Amino acid sequence: MKTNITTKLPNSMSILALVILGGLSIVLYYFQVIDSVGLFALFIVSLLISNSIHIADQWERAVVLRMGKYKGLKGPGLFFIIPIFDKVSDYIDQRIRVTEFKAEQTLTKDTVPVNVDAVVYWTVWDVEKAALEVQEYVSAIAYIAQTGLRDIIGKNELSDLLQERDKIAEGLQKVLDSHTNPWGITVQNVGIKDIIIPSGLADAMSKEAQAERERRARVILGTAETEIAEKFAKASELYRDNPVALHLRGMNMLFEGLKEKGSMVIVPSSALDSMNLGAMGGLVSLAKSNEPKHP
Repeated sequence: MKTNITTKLPNSMSILALVILGGLSIVLYYFQVIDSVGLFALFIVSLLISNSIHIADQWERAVVLRMGKYKGLKGPGLFFIIPIFDKVSDYIDQRIRVTEFKAEQTLTKDTVPVNVDAVVYWTVWDVEKAALEVQEYVSAIAYIAQTGLRDIIGKNELSDLLQERDKIAEGLQKVLDSHTNPWGITVQNVGIKDIIIPSGLADAMSKEAQAERERRARVILGTAETEIAEKFAKASELYRDNPVALHLRGMNMLFEGLKEKGSMVIVPSSALDSMNLGAMGGLVSLAKSNEPKHP
């Protein structure tokens, strides 16, 4: 399990101070300005001075304890502590951090096992609380996020998880933020990366969606047929009271059918007699036969 404490190598300033003071001690001893006891004492002083020099990066804050008690925050940049009495217990990163988590084989409200992968974006806004209120906040966030995700899955049906990811993520973000705020940590965003359902259920849902699309297509086709029938009913009422219009419509239909080369139009004899279309068809055919043929 990861801890929050950031282990940092000795910084360049403390190493430089140790080298300079150590070299100075050796030079003084070489010229017999100091004896071996003085050399040892200067070496101890050099270690203490170099240990008092620390550097925190721009995005970090150093938590300083004095005799085990919280003293304050240092950084960013160069800062000094009192050797032996003070120590830097932690360097806390205040940048936005990302934690991935998942819920495996978790039952939804309608008892469907799902695997959900998610990610949470969070940051430390109060370094003092993060250092004093919770021991391992990185692990705590991961565990509480996983628990919250399982709880959200159990309260929603599969259809809600698939169709309302943003709403589910927003609800989870609010739950996590309410838990982490007392620690000085805020959860900025939660994203649902993937929802994996059993393969058998996925095939069944695919077939259901296909059947639903076919049903909608048939409904649309039936609606179109109904609208066409209504239009024909209104047209028949108009033609019934106006035989001339019906006669002209019949002539137009016959003309449209015969003007294409090689076309054949079959018209009932009753229609020919009632609308006098036989003579009109003969005239059209005669006109087409008299057209000049191109070589």
